[in-house]
Amino acid sequence: MDHVRYIDKTREYYAREGYTAPYRWAHFDHIPFTPLGKPLAECRVGLVTTSEMAVHGEPPPIPDDDAVRDPYWLPSDVPADRLYSRKAAYDRYATTLDDVDSYLPLTRLKELAAARRIKDVGPRFWLAYSQYSQRKTLAVDAPIILRQMQEDRVDVAVLTAV
Repeated sequence: MDHVRYIDKTREYYAREGYTAPYRWAHFDHIPFTPLGKPLAECRVGLVTTSEMAVHGEPPPIPDDDAVRDPYWLPSDVPADRLYSRKAAYDRYATTLDDVDSYLPLTRLKELAAARRIKDVGPRFWLAYSQYSQRKTLAVDAPIILRQMQEDRVDVAVLTAV
């Protein structure tokens, strides 16, 4: 099985687009890790994803243009079979986005809550629109999501990407 070499593909893509400096992946010398202050079984778990989800039969939460977008949220109680990804930037030759549970673990988190492995799932999950701006992610998106997760009394977050 061949693996998709995303770092190489990304650098090649930006070089073809005319960028002279190689793409710089986010890198942090200090990672702000905080140990859990209580058992996971007592924690409300939140979810953050870049999968640009929408609900079948409802208007998309973000328009179909290239404008800069702030994070948005969807209710966590929407069943996975009603969700779909609007993401366009993924390797269509290597995978599909048909199996929502493979990249958005809402169903698995609900199962963990039912089994009392976690307390519960936050009432909404957050979606960060992929804009390839580390500066915007750190200065705008992350504080918005953090503030809302604190309002939802989320103790720990799971981050997923497409």
